[in-house]
Amino acid sequence: MKISDELRAELEGARWTKSSLSGPDGGDCLYAAKLSGDRYAIRDSEQPEVAPLILRGGVFRAFVGGAKLGEFDF
Repeated sequence: MKISDELRAELEGARWTKSSLSGPDGGDCLYAAKLSGDRYAIRDSEQPEVAPLILRGGVFRAFVGGAKLGEFDF
C-alpha cells in the first residue's frame, strides 16, 4: 500500500492509544489514532513495519460498538 507524504506525516505525529486492558510490555496490542477528515488508523504492536489500517469514522465506530456488545467474542 502506497501512503501519501501527507498521510505519512500525519501518522508519524499521531497520538496512538492502546486499550487499558493491554499488557504493560507492549505485545499483543492494537493501537488506534484519530486522524483528520473523520478517519482512524489502527496498527499492530507486533508488526510496526506494516502500514496501519485506515478506516472511515463510521466504520471504526461501528466496529468499536460491536466489540463493546460482544459481537467479536469468538
